[in-house]
Amino acid sequence: MARKENADTAAETGRLKQIALTYKMTRRVDKKVGLVLAGVGIVTFGVLLAIGFLVGHPIYLGILGFILAFLAMAIVFGRRAERAAFGQMEGQPGAAAAVLENVGRGWSTTPAVAMNRSQDVIHRAVGKAGIVLVAEGNPNRLKSLLAAEKKKMARIVIDVPVHDIIVGDGEGQVPLKKVRTTMLKLPRVLSGPQVTATNDRLRAMGDLMSNMPLPKGPMPKGMRMPRGGKMR
Repeated sequence: MARKENADTAAETGRLKQIALTYKMTRRVDKKVGLVLAGVGIVTFGVLLAIGFLVGHPIYLGILGFILAFLAMAIVFGRRAERAAFGQMEGQPGAAAAVLENVGRGWSTTPAVAMNRSQDVIHRAVGKAGIVLVAEGNPNRLKSLLAAEKKKMARIVIDVPVHDIIVGDGEGQVPLKKVRTTMLKLPRVLSGPQVTATNDRLRAMGDLMSNMPLPKGPMPKGMRMPRGGKMR
């Protein structure tokens, strides 16, 4: 019993630390988050308490107002924290891959399935909506990169719909913060077994990392890696 209580206490402490860290991160980007949360809590509690006095049940509606105020603050804090996180990731290499890792259950993601010399990159996600290619980089260069990736996949998966998303704020692009919702709105056309079969076929095709050539055998004893990064 004591061990269970200690585990519960440790979990609660860890959760509170996580909330505190999230608040600090959010406040670095969103300076008004504290005032907004306080305002939401006070207004929600005040409205319910006022209604309580009007109907003659201030204690009951006061307790309800406190609970609803806490809930409203939690919802607003979650949204502003998410917005702050996306704001920090915006423009960072690999930001789209981080978003794909948190799309939700039912999606299998593979980062960096294709890349060019200019560091434009394509990530792949497979779910009941089919295959989604999420590209980040220069839109003009990404068009040819996406076309090449689709052509390569067409040899293996023929009857699976393929969607492409170019991350950005320009015309025809999807902002980073809307990538997840855009994917979740896609129509579901595949069953669970079809998703598994599609994943297996794509993994058999390999990706950028698995297809990267690596030197075989042990490194010769006299060979060193100099400061410049080139082999001698």
